[in-house]
Amino acid sequence: MVDETLPAQQAAPRPMGILHEANEDRALIVSLHGDVYARHPVRTHLVTDADDAAAVVARYASPLGSDVALLAVSERMVAITQGRSYPMVDIHPGRLARFLVRFVTRPGYGIGLGTAETLQLAIDEVGAPRLLLAAAVSGITKPFGVHGLFYRVAGPQAAAIDGPTSYTIPPYNQAATLGPRDPDGEARRMAAAIGVPVAIIDANDAGCNPLGASPGVDRRFVARLFADNPLGQAREQTPICVVRRVPWPPSDPIPPEPRARLTPP
Repeated sequence: MVDETLPAQQAAPRPMGILHEANEDRALIVSLHGDVYARHPVRTHLVTDADDAAAVVARYASPLGSDVALLAVSERMVAITQGRSYPMVDIHPGRLARFLVRFVTRPGYGIGLGTAETLQLAIDEVGAPRLLLAAAVSGITKPFGVHGLFYRVAGPQAAAIDGPTSYTIPPYNQAATLGPRDPDGEARRMAAAIGVPVAIIDANDAGCNPLGASPGVDRRFVARLFADNPLGQAREQTPICVVRRVPWPPSDPIPPEPRARLTPP
């Protein structure tokens, strides 16, 4: 998932708004299907449930020119503004969550449903029967070397749940966050506010899953364009990305296409 956080190694904070350099160890310019794109991260204040997602986007990403192809927004930022982030101490796992957690393999890029607390959120979100089915499928297939089916069966809303990590900015380093409610509707609302296509993405170092999109957005294009998680997985505090198509000299080598950094579980 894309974190709304700030790099710890920086001596001074960067100005908020559109950044014209890539996040550390990330590419700013990439290609896809022979076209070249610049992906500009947008740094914001620490977003809370007192914010409105469309207002945050309009505040930091505007004004946008006619060359903007897409605006991508972190699903976690949207969920936080909806009040769907919970301190871990306020989540009380039941017996079913404590039992099912033994069937969950933690992904290599975060917590996922690998704690009883995040699993309890998943049970509340998608229902116990679906989580029991996911655990049964996982338990049957894992001995044969088949991994990742728990999350596939549990569904995208369960897979979008983020657990706490030490590298996330407080207070979200001690919180679990559900996926956003009505991501397609939120994407349409943001697109109407800023006048460009919007995608709400669940990105991490294993790839990108577009959870919501305004009309006309190609989700497969978005998934490939953000496969390398250019907004970062640590303390970047850049939950928004402005994508522009870039004219490229025919004589220059085409930049590489985005690639996931980790193998998905």
